Amino acid sequence: MDEYKQSATSGSSLPGYARLPINRCNLPAVILGSLTFQQHPVRLFLDGVAELHVDLFNHLQQVPEREQRAIHFMDYMRSGFLLDNLDEAGFSEKPQHRFKRDKADYLRILRGWMFDADGKEAAVMKSWVESRFGLLPRNHQGSLGDYTTEHYQTYLMDRANGLYNTNGLEAQLDLLYTYCQYEVDKQFPEQTHLTLYRGINQIKEHEILHQFNKREYVILLNNLNSFTSQRERADEFGDYILQAKIPLVKLLYLPDLLPHRLKGENEYLVIGGVYKVNLSIL
Repeated sequence: MDEYKQSATSGSSLPGYARLPINRCNLPAVILGSLTFQQHPVRLFLDGVAELHVDLFNHLQQVPEREQRAIHFMDYMRSGFLLDNLDEAGFSEKPQHRFKRDKADYLRILRGWMFDADGKEAAVMKSWVESRFGLLPRNHQGSLGDYTTEHYQTYLMDRANGLYNTNGLEAQLDLLYTYCQYEVDKQFPEQTHLTLYRGINQIKEHEILHQFNKREYVILLNNLNSFTSQRERADEFGDYILQAKIPLVKLLYLPDLLPHRLKGENEYLVIGGVYKVNLSIL
């Protein structure tokens, strides 16, 4: 039996406890989070983002150099979200503004994720995936379980603290994803997937939906995950290596998307769901 046909019959559906009934893109979570979607992805569009920022993408079409496009994108973010003029965005220097968060922009959130995937910046990013794609987070400082668990309450607190008194952070992430997908189309015009790797200590860290043998599994990933394209690098983060074919449409960030701003990081930020993976030792 073809491996895709075989896997499509085994743990292929996104469980109901891992998704919302509504989201803010063109496909519901039950579809975009399924194993079938991993194998046969289609374009994902966040509601209204490309239309709202049509001038940006029309201009980018006129810029042939990738680095210049990135500079223009970051300039657009600064002007569009008033990142250099925060007083115009409503921020005040008055001392009663105890929780002043004027520096919490999309770059700070990305750096926070790369420093700690269980911190408050990471909670903001997981919350954004939850809202936009309808995929519920499965882990934040531990397995989340239902709404009554201590870890889930920590996630809610980190999310609230990370978003409080900030300047359109979720809208900034909307545009970051849409720009990433624009660049993905430029860099990989004939591809639908990348083979990426993730280091883990044991497969039981993930929710196993089906096991074919000692090497092949169908698992439910967290709603946002870090991967690398370097198999040897993945070995630094665990004794075992997960290998997966990642749909390009599920990339929120890839290395050098924003040159000179996030130096030394080789992470791919991958939106989760159900995935077929191979497990190996380096």
